[in-house]
Amino acid sequence: MPNNRKRLVGTVVSDKMEKTVVVAIENRKMHPVYHKVVSSTRKVMAHDEKGAGIGAVVQIVQSRPLSKRKRWVVETVLESPQDAAV
Repeated sequence: MPNNRKRLVGTVVSDKMEKTVVVAIENRKMHPVYHKVVSSTRKVMAHDEKGAGIGAVVQIVQSRPLSKRKRWVVETVLESPQDAAV
């Protein structure tokens, strides 16, 4: 049965905590007046049991609040940092 949770794709920028990673989510859109592509980045904390390293591209899914700032869980690792370096 599918659920209606939000799913986002981002890059891991920090894995210094235990079972937590910081994921940067980049949003790109066209500026309404200047017609230039503007990118904005937001960082979210996600629970990570799999152990994704820095530079990994991950898919995160919305969950119940796990701590003060953690509301996302790493669902899958789409591209590991070793694959990106090769």
